[in-house]
Amino acid sequence: MKALQFVGDSASRVVDLPTPTIGPDEVLVAARAVGICHSDIELLEGRYIIPFSYPVIPGHEWSGEIVDVGKEVRGLAPGDRVVGECVIGADHFGFSISGAAAEYFVARPEWLHHLPDNLSWRQGALVEPFSCGYYATLRADDLDAGDTVAVFGAGPIGLGVVAAAAAKGARVIVLEPAPQRAELALRLGAEVHLDPAADGFADAFMAATGGRGADVVFEATGNPQAMAAALEAAGFRARLVYIGINVGDRAPAALGLIQSKELQIRGIIGSPGVWPRTLRFLDRTGLDLSPLVTSAVPLAEASSAVEAAREGRHVKIHLESAAR
Repeated sequence: MKALQFVGDSASRVVDLPTPTIGPDEVLVAARAVGICHSDIELLEGRYIIPFSYPVIPGHEWSGEIVDVGKEVRGLAPGDRVVGECVIGADHFGFSISGAAAEYFVARPEWLHHLPDNLSWRQGALVEPFSCGYYATLRADDLDAGDTVAVFGAGPIGLGVVAAAAAKGARVIVLEPAPQRAELALRLGAEVHLDPAADGFADAFMAATGGRGADVVFEATGNPQAMAAALEAAGFRARLVYIGINVGDRAPAALGLIQSKELQIRGIIGSPGVWPRTLRFLDRTGLDLSPLVTSAVPLAEASSAVEAAREGRHVKIHLESAAR
């Protein structure tokens, strides 16, 4: 079978490997769509947050079809359409253990979920990044149609926040300098787009919020300046949720606003415990996230896709099989 491997020194290659065999409590999955994430680039460049070793097969955003199950597996069968969580105890699927960027891969039933019939393979491979944005909206207590929401950043996670918040009825303002990403945010439900780098941004933002600031602010860039600016964008007693990851960088921030505005601030990471709820949300709302995928290529072209992702040429790149 063909598989994408990261081999060290920021190099990747598509290799031929034996099709893996499964144990009695394991499942063999044929990959149908696999997303390339910024975390994969960190893995490629040797900067991932937990220990790992090369060579490693990436791929933690995926959908696939079960082709074989071990004799002890219950509730899953060949032909089932599934997605899977990527944090499995101390292991990270696609990082510390090899992932889904291969024709076939081994999974365990306890971290698999059935993909609803009305979600395509492409939509299924977006469940993992969307679950992070959806989880962020859950952590912003009681987010609903009465809220004006500001989202800093329209990368895949920020776009997931936009889509989830809009689907819940909130009025969403997206703060993003890149026109392509801003356009996607508007397609996914944002009502207002502002460029935070533009002259007059502060006045435009206050006008867009009726002079109140945002009821809920999501920071999805990890940029220190944006993390500080989130405090400025927040209204009185606003809820702030920090999603973007940054380790070690600093920026001046008006910390007194935390007290003077009586702000509620939470930091989150990942999407613990919400995958079943995420899938129900996508199934019932009919929310289509597929516009996030701005390029899709076969596995054979995976190395060039990784470089395109590394250079930031697309919002989301998928490796997709011929089966849809």
